[in-house]
Amino acid sequence: MGLLSGKNALIFGVANKDSIAWGITKAFHREGATLGISYALEKLERRVQPLAEELDIDFVERCNANDDTEIDALFAKAKDRFGTVDIMVHAIAYAEREDLDGLFVDTSRKGFSLALETSAYSLVALSQRAAKLMPNGGSIMTLSYYGAEKVMPHYNVMGVAKAALEASVRYLAFDLGPSQIRVNAISAGPIKTLSASGIAGFRRMSAYAADSSPLRTLVTQDDVGNMAVWLGSDWATMVTGETIYIDAGYHALGLHAPVDEL
Repeated sequence: MGLLSGKNALIFGVANKDSIAWGITKAFHREGATLGISYALEKLERRVQPLAEELDIDFVERCNANDDTEIDALFAKAKDRFGTVDIMVHAIAYAEREDLDGLFVDTSRKGFSLALETSAYSLVALSQRAAKLMPNGGSIMTLSYYGAEKVMPHYNVMGVAKAALEASVRYLAFDLGPSQIRVNAISAGPIKTLSASGIAGFRRMSAYAADSSPLRTLVTQDDVGNMAVWLGSDWATMVTGETIYIDAGYHALGLHAPVDEL
């Protein structure tokens, strides 16, 4: 019996074998959850489908989280397949490359709106539907980053989006708490993913985090997966509205990398 045996989980944002969402998927599978996974773009299917087959996951659906029609269709399928849902993972974020490469002050109106809608409002949209499939309570979790709290070079509008995401977590926790639905964010340290490749200076920032964090190392997708298991399990039934750091202690430091070296 695993920590998540008997629980149904939907995981949004699987992109490839290196994605944090896939690390969570593997951990959930190990702990006995029944899984459904979703990817955002049609071109990702060729990467995601083989991964699902490795774990015998038969619920694999594409969903644009900025499209209410697609969200409704996916949750209708989830209701038919699972009946109820116990855990939902939101691992969705996006910003235009030009809004990450330059200065935040130069962010376009369109780029700002796209980043906030995709990276923050999508959690609200998915939670609206997921809550209806959680009659016995449940756990909703999302992925954030330290750039939501402190300025990180080249994170720009994504930092603002993550700040909005973390605020949304707190308000959702308040709204859904009476239904025994918990909402939390996991703030992971730098991990080499498809999304991270779009951040200039990522390698240097990662190296600095590894050298200076209290544990002198970087976290992995598997580390985040283990944290997600705990949040989705009955061991965390009194935890909600939190942003939980899993970054080898980097967020506790007062020192920083010289900006002109990044």
